[in-house]
Amino acid sequence: MSDPRRPRVLLADDHRLVAEALKSLLAPEFDLVGIAEDGQALVELVRTLRPDAVVADITMPRLNGIEALVRLRQEGDQTPVVFLTMHRDVAYALRALEAGASGFVLKDAAPDELVLALRSVLKGKTYLTPELAGEVLDAMKPGGGNSTDPVASLTLRKREILQLLSEGKSVKEIAACLGISIRTVEFHKYELMEKLGLRSSADLTRFAIRHGLLAL
Repeated sequence: MSDPRRPRVLLADDHRLVAEALKSLLAPEFDLVGIAEDGQALVELVRTLRPDAVVADITMPRLNGIEALVRLRQEGDQTPVVFLTMHRDVAYALRALEAGASGFVLKDAAPDELVLALRSVLKGKTYLTPELAGEVLDAMKPGGGNSTDPVASLTLRKREILQLLSEGKSVKEIAACLGISIRTVEFHKYELMEKLGLRSSADLTRFAIRHGLLAL
């Protein structure tokens, strides 16, 4: 039986071995309430399980971690989310924080760092891995960093469609998945190519890989 005094944590990572390793790491201090293997499942499990905190990868199928967080925040959910990721680029950390993340930790960090991050966010604080903290703070200063992230300029719907197209889904499959018309999907695909200066589905896939939207 779970201890009601222990924080309840949901894990989200499409690599089962990674998720199981995290489960072993966190088990002494936290109750692990579930494992989501894609972004859609993450959103659904947060809704149903109501964890105290989430540890999530960024790059996942169906919906990446940042877009899943955006959706949760749009629904009014304020569960603290710590991203545990291999992406060392400051742009990812900035995008995560802008989406409402409470923590950002690199996968090659010492195991204790994730525990420290969870303790911090459960107290209402923000945790940023020391390896990137200085660069992130500089980028957040007025006039600092690079504000031309092409993904940040896309709507949530366009990012969803971009990811699903890049995963090889057909326009018909995407329409069924998102509950919209085929014509609407085609319109968004056309606008994506125009906005991003891309010419083919292969170009969309390469773009998604470069920007961490597509799980490899």
